[in-house]
Amino acid sequence: MLTNEMYFYTATIHEWRHLIGKHQLQHIILDTFTFLSEKKRIRVYGFVIMPNHLHVIWTMLKTTNKESAVSSFMKYTAHRFQEYLQQNVPWELPYFKVNLPDRKYNFWQRGSDQFLLYNTATIAQKLNYIHENPLQEHWQLANEPALYPYSSAMYYEQGVKNYEFLHDYRD
Repeated sequence: MLTNEMYFYTATIHEWRHLIGKHQLQHIILDTFTFLSEKKRIRVYGFVIMPNHLHVIWTMLKTTNKESAVSSFMKYTAHRFQEYLQQNVPWELPYFKVNLPDRKYNFWQRGSDQFLLYNTATIAQKLNYIHENPLQEHWQLANEPALYPYSSAMYYEQGVKNYEFLHDYRD
């Protein structure tokens, strides 16, 4: 991803397992958004965290000498997922075991989707998709977008800034 460009990004848990929602790991993702935002590495405009994937509209503001903000996000959340499973449900850790030279476990599927957002109509369409995701028939996580706590819907629909890292894409 290019810096200072807005993207729609989707990351999926390895083999579409319901890791995030099953173990209430949303806070790890939210904390990582907060940390990277405070370090001025990302700007988040919209998001939804689902049981086995997430969608986010964001901009990469800067990289470090080591890695991009996306790489930092993926590595840090994976590390925290591993810690959580080891401490709380170690019998689930083997589902994520891989035989790769650079890691023992893989929590995020390779090849995350990214889509450059080049105009406000496309941004609004993707934001609507994000906010409607928990309402889909096969999820049924909420009756209204703003009632699902792990998304930016309440911010856009009711003006409640429930996450400090959120920024309005219209500003």
